Amino acid sequence: MPGRCTVNVGLLMLLLSPFTAVSAQEPATRPTVPPRTPDSAVTAAPSQRGPARHEQFMYRIKEGEVGLLFLGDSITDFWPRTGENSWLKFAPFHPANFGVSGERTEQLLWRLTNGELDAVHPKLVVLMIGTNNIGQRPADKPEWAAAGVAKVLETIHQRLPDSKVLLLGVFPRDLKDSSKRADVNKINVIISRLDDGHKTRYMDIGRVFLDADGEIPADIMADKLHPTAKGYDLWYDAIHATVKEMMQ
Repeated sequence: MPGRCTVNVGLLMLLLSPFTAVSAQEPATRPTVPPRTPDSAVTAAPSQRGPARHEQFMYRIKEGEVGLLFLGDSITDFWPRTGENSWLKFAPFHPANFGVSGERTEQLLWRLTNGELDAVHPKLVVLMIGTNNIGQRPADKPEWAAAGVAKVLETIHQRLPDSKVLLLGVFPRDLKDSSKRADVNKINVIISRLDDGHKTRYMDIGRVFLDADGEIPADIMADKLHPTAKGYDLWYDAIHATVKEMMQ
């Protein structure tokens, strides 16, 4: 199909390879958490996470037109509440926010392949996902997160062949010299290559959240992860012109 963006996730991971005990007081039957693997981020979760949110999104689809669709984790999820004033500015585009707090790429994949893209036809999808794929387990690798983002992008284009995607770089988090900040930077270097100049545009707006020393001020992200109302205003200001252009 003309303009269709496809991503060979296995090849992507191969090319990126250079980046590369239960307490006695706990019940013996407590389930163990399977170790994260290179394929975890690109494999849909075996069970549904947050069924109530999934049903909310399915209901939103039935309510009416979705012209602008936001996909992501808590950073996206909290925008309509924490940053209500800036979120309402998207109203002319008939927006929908399908962000879910705590989600990783594999969980977003589950939702996208279980109905959330089946009856919508947005002109533009704004995607930011991946920050929860790092730092939760010692084995987490930024290139695995990037492979998950690539798979999500591929899935969006497969299911919404007429939609464009504004792929946002993962926002900066934690202190400037932290390992998580370094991992975010590595993810963004990789996913920036997914910009095809046509159906997918990559945009890294992370600098708007940083001070002159590269740190995140408390009035922008109080916990150095989630934007405040001011942080959401900065997000809106950084992308609104591009959103308007891509919605044409």
